[in-house]
Amino acid sequence: MPIYEYRCRACTHRFETLHARSGEAVPDCPRCGAPGAERLLSAFAVIRGSRPASPGPCGSADCACRRE
Repeated sequence: MPIYEYRCRACTHRFETLHARSGEAVPDCPRCGAPGAERLLSAFAVIRGSRPASPGPCGSADCACRRE
């Protein structure tokens, strides 16, 4: 199941929820209970999707040295 990140329009609280389907209703804010939170792009999707992988110290993009 994908994790979606939301920001409450009323109190600006950021929170995450799991969704089985992308068409599920937008959740209410867990802090203030306001309906209609705004879905955000996750930092992972923005960073990974916009830049190619850079090589690690050994010159390989897939080496174990990148995971340390």
